[in-house]
Amino acid sequence: MGLLFRKWLDIPVFVLANVVVDIEVLVIVLFGLGPPVHRYCHTLLVGTAVGALWGIAAYPLRHFFKRLMHLFNLPYETSFRKLVLSGILGVWLHILIDGAYHYDVKVLWPFRAARLWLAIHRLLDKGLIEDICVSFFLAAILIYAVVLASSKKRNTNKKFKRSGELG
Repeated sequence: MGLLFRKWLDIPVFVLANVVVDIEVLVIVLFGLGPPVHRYCHTLLVGTAVGALWGIAAYPLRHFFKRLMHLFNLPYETSFRKLVLSGILGVWLHILIDGAYHYDVKVLWPFRAARLWLAIHRLLDKGLIEDICVSFFLAAILIYAVVLASSKKRNTNKKFKRSGELG
């Protein structure tokens, strides 16, 4: 999704937001706090704050992210707004996937509609969710290949035009 919507999303912040939200799970497991392991950060309400804070915290790292994206031959333009939005959407995506996969995630907490999510969770098969995730990963590889190919073509055309202008 990050590659597909890279015009509006900051890819490194979006991807790492999916990791940042699981710090909650790591702390709960490391300190033996017991079940459930998915608590408040795995709700859309608190997850929004987590994602926004991650986007704000990532602002000083934007120059590092630009170098990282350059290693992958991907253009990188960002803004404070794009960082915060990417943090929030990355956390939301993680929460929605975890909510469909793990029984203890209360996506819509503290609202009563949480029962609706539980009903949705019961309808989804873990194998189906895994297949969807693998499909998205394979699609991302394909999209990345297309982006690289079009980027190389644009760079070749630019070089050709510049050399034609000089000659």
